[in-house]
Amino acid sequence: MLNTNSEYLRPEIMDVLRAFNCEQEEFTHYFSHGGDKFFNCIEYSGNFYDFETEQKVEDETEFRRYAKRYAKLAFYKVLSEKYGNLPWGALTGIRPTKLAYAELASGRNFEELFGKMCVNAENTALVGRVLNAQKNIYLPDSGQDIFISIPFCPTKCEYCSFITAPIDKTRGYVDEYLDCLVREIQSLKPIITKVNSVYIGGGTPFVLNAEQLKKVYSAVKSAFPKIPEFTVEAGRPDVFSDEKLRLSKDYGVTRICVNPQSFNDKTLQAIGRKHTAAQTLEAYEKANKFGFDINLDLIAGLAYESADDFAKSLQAAISLNPANITVHTLSLKAGAKLKEKVQRLNIDGISEMIKLSREELTRAGYEPYYLYRQKYQAGGLENVGWAKSGKACVYNVDVMEEICDNVAVGANAISKKLFEEGARIERYAAPKDIPTYIQKVSKIIEERQKLFKGDGK
Repeated sequence: MLNTNSEYLRPEIMDVLRAFNCEQEEFTHYFSHGGDKFFNCIEYSGNFYDFETEQKVEDETEFRRYAKRYAKLAFYKVLSEKYGNLPWGALTGIRPTKLAYAELASGRNFEELFGKMCVNAENTALVGRVLNAQKNIYLPDSGQDIFISIPFCPTKCEYCSFITAPIDKTRGYVDEYLDCLVREIQSLKPIITKVNSVYIGGGTPFVLNAEQLKKVYSAVKSAFPKIPEFTVEAGRPDVFSDEKLRLSKDYGVTRICVNPQSFNDKTLQAIGRKHTAAQTLEAYEKANKFGFDINLDLIAGLAYESADDFAKSLQAAISLNPANITVHTLSLKAGAKLKEKVQRLNIDGISEMIKLSREELTRAGYEPYYLYRQKYQAGGLENVGWAKSGKACVYNVDVMEEICDNVAVGANAISKKLFEEGARIERYAAPKDIPTYIQKVSKIIEERQKLFKGDGK
């Protein structure tokens, strides 16, 4: 239990306590500020710890930023002394690269800040590599990205927290849902000035049949004939077909995601998938024949896999030589079946898996081009997208760095509008429930138009 005299610091401090699995322990915290100094006093386990940090601030926004930063760091130092260091130190945010960019924009060296926040040298170097890979892609406020939600899947995986609905139980909603989606896509024309990319995600978009998929593609191309990067998260190998791939090619899709997560059949069965590793290889070869840039997704830490099991999946992915390989670290998410079984992810060998992925992907000619973190992630690690030279996904960079407007349509889609050169972001979230979304689609269109055509609050 945390007792603090500064409630606005509670969420930041709790992030640190969760990282060390100490939420239920007793802490008393007193924060004060005087002159250019921030003071944090912590009582924990019968001991008292005092931290004093000198920092000039220009305004209230800066004050709150530094107050949160130094409170987190104080708790991190106390707990790391007892439990050991974490790979990302006292950084608890999901976008370490965004923080690095902010430091650079202020004329400071981000490595210095990361050192103060106790980030290990390997992760600091990883962030530097990501920033280097983004040099020709990181173009703030250069247009808009469009996200289209297809929230249907063959089954729901045990680790998944998305609203994805098993298609056998929701098939009756699909056609009406797609009608609403077409209306939303058509409504975007007045608010889009320049399309950076379109991303159709899920769910599993390829769970739709060819005619249904064509309906979505036709609406997109009718509204936006020129799309520089057009990604479809096709998804699970067992829903691929030559017909859907050919249709995608005909409508200008440039990038396909094949999401095996593992090349271990026992693992696939354990997490609730109905395809095999052999089907992944077959789906990849089908997609490759059409000339798409292909992304493969892997998850480290699935279903009691060992480091050796993960290494085999990693090598299988690398051997296919896709344009992108994304390596996720398993995370506990609210709403996922896995969260009902365990409260903490203590996975043997998880750090070894991520270390191996960095080494092997680098050796194979891939560079890390985006990364993000999640709460309750095994080992306090991260997710990293790796790309061959010139093959980075613009959509992923724009979304993770929050440098362009993101206009999102469909159930549970969250649009983001940037104001003040990205200093302020307003969001608009559509309902998660598919029937509710269908019922409210007219209101959704109206409210999103107000956000993107108005001047903001």
